[in-house]
Amino acid sequence: MPLTDAAIRRAKPADKPQKLADGGGLFLLITIAGAKSWRWKYRIAGKEKLLTLGLYPDVSLAQAREAKENARRLLASGVDPSEQRKAATATRAADTVASFEVIAREWLAGRPWVPAYGKKVIAWFEKDVFPYIGARRAGDLKASDFLQVARRMEARAAFESAHRVMQNCGQVMRYAVATDRAERNPVADLRGALVPAPEKNHAAIVDPVQLGGLLRALHAYHGTPVVQAALKLAPMVFVRPGELRKAEWAEVDLDAAVWSIPAARMKMRQAHIVPLARQAVEILRELQPVTGHGQYVFAGGRSDKRPMSEVAVLAALRVMGFDKDTVTGHGFRATARTLLDEVLGFRPDIIEHQLAHAVKDPNGRAYNRTTHLAERTRMMQEWADYLETIRGERPDALLSTSVCKQLIRRQVSALKLDTPPESAHSGSS
Repeated sequence: MPLTDAAIRRAKPADKPQKLADGGGLFLLITIAGAKSWRWKYRIAGKEKLLTLGLYPDVSLAQAREAKENARRLLASGVDPSEQRKAATATRAADTVASFEVIAREWLAGRPWVPAYGKKVIAWFEKDVFPYIGARRAGDLKASDFLQVARRMEARAAFESAHRVMQNCGQVMRYAVATDRAERNPVADLRGALVPAPEKNHAAIVDPVQLGGLLRALHAYHGTPVVQAALKLAPMVFVRPGELRKAEWAEVDLDAAVWSIPAARMKMRQAHIVPLARQAVEILRELQPVTGHGQYVFAGGRSDKRPMSEVAVLAALRVMGFDKDTVTGHGFRATARTLLDEVLGFRPDIIEHQLAHAVKDPNGRAYNRTTHLAERTRMMQEWADYLETIRGERPDALLSTSVCKQLIRRQVSALKLDTPPESAHSGSS
């Protein structure tokens, strides 16, 4: 007699498993613990097999009968329902492994980024990418799929972020190609399709007269010794604000006049050396009695176990009357890049090395942290001398003797080589 829903509901577990038959090989198995599951018994090639169709009541009596009929039709066509299910499960597993989100998380896990930036990129993916294309096979994605992701970001005016996210998506797709989970990178087809990101640079002062006024203000600032030292050093060493703020005494060798920043604290996870000019060493020696007993050079005001606040330098600049459109902590890097090139005449690649930017040799290999160290050391001292000069009270004292010599040599070299002065960078004194 076929089963009824009422009979199924009344059925209770016993001291051994029970089978309630519905007909045609379909039955309900009731375990000792009371779980009820649908099974279908069939034969193929003379062998008896069982196919599980689901748990009751998640799968109703009517649904179990329909599933049995579907399986019976497969069997009639010569397909083993159990093997077909295994194949479907394997396909779903393969689809999951090849999904864009799985591939993206693999790629993200291998990025040599500082933790803060890594979290930002993951947040972009989780908010703007995964909800829309994360579950799909990377190999099935088209350029239009990525364009839709970018358009959603552009709709909220996140133009710069859209460019960054698409750049990262392109890197994920290249990784998918490299790991045989996609044939090509469709993000490359978006060239020219995104709304251009507006020009956005960190505010910086590049006029020597204005810079001299800023430096005088920095040296006259009456704050804590830690913030005073940070303000004086920031334009002199022109590292990223986070690298300066988290500087540790263990990284600094004042006798050798060198600050060695480990890879773990650098944006691109490459160790970096900052030669310390005489003036920088003097500032640090003055600060050493204040924070030298602890870990951080610029220790926090509330605890020397933490570095100073990330807004400490910015807050001091604002107190002195410099708004965000005039100067920022990060802007000192642009100041140095411009004036070291245009005024002091140092080669752009030397400057880029000291900015800890990616610089490669003619064979495409990245230089290591000690490349051109002697030249960078000389550059950092001349830069500190230059800053000291323009900080002087005389507004016409903008160029030291060494700077004038450099400019003259650049002009002489240009005349000899018959090349424009701007292409004849020499860093010689």
